[in-house]
Amino acid sequence: MPAPAAVERLLNVIMTIGSRRRITREVLFAVIPDYAQAPSVTAAERMFERDKAEILGLGLDLRAETDPWDESEVHYRIARSDDAAPLDVTPAEYTVLLAASRAWDEATAGGAARRARAKLLSLGVDPDPDLERRTPRGAVESLPVLGPLLEAVTSARTVAFRYRAATGSVADRRVEPWTVGVVDGRWYVLAHDLDRGAPRLFRASRIESFPKVGGPSTHPRDAGTTLAEAIARSGGGADERADTVLDIAPFKALAVRDAAGADVAARRVDLPGTSRREARATVLGAARWITLVEPSSWRAELADVLARIERVHSVPAADLAALRAGSSARRHVSIRTPSSSADHLSRLMAEAAYVLSRGGASLTAMAEEFGIGTDALVDDLQVLFVCGDLGTGWEDLIDVEWEDGWVHVRNADALDGPLRLTPSEAIALLAGLAALSPASGEEADVIEGARAKLAGLTRPTGESDAAADAEADPDTDQAAGAAHGIATVDADDSESPRVTAASHVGRTRGERVVRALQEALARDEDVVLRYSPPDREETSVRGVRPQALETTAGRAYLRAHDASVDDERRFRVDRIVEILPPGTPLDPHPAVEPAPPARARAVWLALEPTAAWIAEAFDAAEIRDLDPATGRSGVLVRLADPVRAALVDAVLEAQGAAEVLEPAALRDQIVMVARDAASRHRPCEPVG
Repeated sequence: MPAPAAVERLLNVIMTIGSRRRITREVLFAVIPDYAQAPSVTAAERMFERDKAEILGLGLDLRAETDPWDESEVHYRIARSDDAAPLDVTPAEYTVLLAASRAWDEATAGGAARRARAKLLSLGVDPDPDLERRTPRGAVESLPVLGPLLEAVTSARTVAFRYRAATGSVADRRVEPWTVGVVDGRWYVLAHDLDRGAPRLFRASRIESFPKVGGPSTHPRDAGTTLAEAIARSGGGADERADTVLDIAPFKALAVRDAAGADVAARRVDLPGTSRREARATVLGAARWITLVEPSSWRAELADVLARIERVHSVPAADLAALRAGSSARRHVSIRTPSSSADHLSRLMAEAAYVLSRGGASLTAMAEEFGIGTDALVDDLQVLFVCGDLGTGWEDLIDVEWEDGWVHVRNADALDGPLRLTPSEAIALLAGLAALSPASGEEADVIEGARAKLAGLTRPTGESDAAADAEADPDTDQAAGAAHGIATVDADDSESPRVTAASHVGRTRGERVVRALQEALARDEDVVLRYSPPDREETSVRGVRPQALETTAGRAYLRAHDASVDDERRFRVDRIVEILPPGTPLDPHPAVEPAPPARARAVWLALEPTAAWIAEAFDAAEIRDLDPATGRSGVLVRLADPVRAALVDAVLEAQGAAEVLEPAALRDQIVMVARDAASRHRPCEPVG
């Protein structure tokens, strides 16, 4: 936590300026103790300049105005809602925005997300309780590097950081960030690389130092540089397109069916104008169930890729002990987030506004709303108690009471009102909304309304497009890492050709499923669902009691109590075929996805650079850089407890750049899946 003295000084400055129509610098320097006690006027001025930057960073509209009668005299004032209106949202929009703010990990999210939540609570709006129960719980990859990256985008500044590419090489990079966004719940940065003199993309989780914000940017993003074009370039240039026909096993690949508007049992699914790369990723990512029918000229390529994967896994695996000996463990990088007065101060101001807008508030309920303990809240109230308007004497301190468990705040008119969101805070909320989207259901319109209101806040003066975008890294992942679909915080890019079926639960069947689950959650009722497991042909009819809708890495899940096994399970929403009428007979022995064993056997893989996304997608427990002397490039990876069916799909989607080394049973499974899929894509032999 920042030094209390700095927070108290900033709050006193805000109260002193905000409590009157205007005040001169000379008066301010005389009444604020830290300025008055500075060793020199120059030192006081430097301190005030830093404080002004902090106050502006909070979203307060601090204005300096020259006296029309004396140009040497400057007055300061803080414009309130009459000059700059705060975010105006409906109770429903407020509810989903609060849910979006909770998608961030409080410990590592950086200041933008924490300040955004505090400022939402200052709006004086109460959430819709029914909608609050139905709204999904999202999860955003929260990284300490995001704060300065968002700041650099919204203020058009350069940043410098140390970056590890998928190849394992580490280099210092100096860039001018254009956009920051989310792919499958992971953050990426699209920027102009100053050392390479060209656009580049970076995965935020591979940044290994706290980004240093530098001078103004000098390379604006070209008007023609859209996300769709950048993503297409990441795949290796121009890509052939054609009307694609898929043969899909009934009740499988439901997200692909939804995107095509196909029935859940239809064998033939048409995808007009599909790129060759996208078709390849779609088929390989679900090779058990999908066969490419047309264009026939693309089938041989798929058969060759699958045959290569089969051959690699058919022979004995390389000696794991030797590979481990010929590799070096990659140390975990812990990035320390510098302390910031803005985080604490924005919470203090929001707490005061929260109480003032309600005439009082319960101490325990308020602590829960702000996500802190009651002791921490009391510490905050004690800071408020010793601060105030110092322009007319110490008698104008803020009056705070909390002894009876009910908080009252008086004599704090300068803090009475909602706080404005800064561009970086708005982007943090947009990312949270994107995390909710896979399970938005009938709330999709509410989320879109909130997104539209935030979009205008992401464009600072002089910038035409500071909204967050998303794509895969051409230096590293190529197209493979983004093939799962894009959850972007740039609403204008929703029609990107790389937004694949996996990006959405669906507009028809999937939407009906989500809506039924939301209604069951609101009423706390059981539902009967037909579920299609990822690695078995059959479906099962299950009776469950929904507990919550959750989204992780662009996927939507239902957490529910499953009566079939009398235990809690998570179901992928895009594998729920349909919601059946109450009373539908349940399967006596359904195909149940087993709960993870207490001591699961680890999986070891060798990943070439283009398959490095697998380590990140499955949260690798250990990553080791391979020595080229071993005859391999890339990394050796240990996954502690992967979902086996999903890992098989990922290995096939990596198109031969990933090899499972242990356990042998998983290698055998990959051989069988690849062999079967390859045979379906080879030309048929003529009948003699």
